[in-house]
Amino acid sequence: MKYIISFAVAFQLLAIPVFSQKKIEKNTYTWVSINSSLFVSKHVFIMADAHVRENNLFASNSFIFGRVGLGYQADNKLSFVAGYGNMIVAPTTEGWSAKADEDRLFEQVQFLSEYKKIKFLQRIRNEQRWQDIIANDKKTGDRKFTNRLRYLLSSTVPVFKNKKLPQLVVADELALNFGKDVLYNTFDQNRLFFGIKENITKDLSFDAGYMKIFQQKSSGTTYIKGDVMRLFFYYTLHPKK
Repeated sequence: MKYIISFAVAFQLLAIPVFSQKKIEKNTYTWVSINSSLFVSKHVFIMADAHVRENNLFASNSFIFGRVGLGYQADNKLSFVAGYGNMIVAPTTEGWSAKADEDRLFEQVQFLSEYKKIKFLQRIRNEQRWQDIIANDKKTGDRKFTNRLRYLLSSTVPVFKNKKLPQLVVADELALNFGKDVLYNTFDQNRLFFGIKENITKDLSFDAGYMKIFQQKSSGTTYIKGDVMRLFFYYTLHPKK
């Protein structure tokens, strides 16, 4: 866990002087999601997620995102998923109303491990994204294509002997953009999360906490520093024996 914190803090400290030379937008968000894995057999499952991110405390919508995929659980540590996602993004320019649509394909590998009772999750996700181009509050009919590579390292730390009490979660995810349409923002964003995880039932759990986002816009000259209150639910359904 100390390596996750050290990496994330070092990245953000190094980024401060760079960001200080650019235009920085500060935003506050509330992000709620349900993330599910529905097993149809011992190894095969359907991944289905739904995300809603609101500006401030549900003052206005930032985006709505849905994702579905077909997964293969190789063993209790390693899994693979490929699928499709769609995002509807609200305009950030004041006075505009046109929403941008994004279609996305993704492939991911996820690996679980444990060290001295601390559980680690590592995930590499590759995304192919087709995003609407908006100009003068209208869809132009053109789309921008980018590849985005994301690496997540998350740790869950039991701070109480009683397993029914919350556990500490520390996670960091770095995302990079690639492709001919990526001119100024190879760095996409970094997400640092601190929170708790709690099991509701054996199949349903949630984590809640604070996430700090550093994001570079496609112009390359504008950055977002976002403070996020995050609530994610996780549901796993296994076939009845």
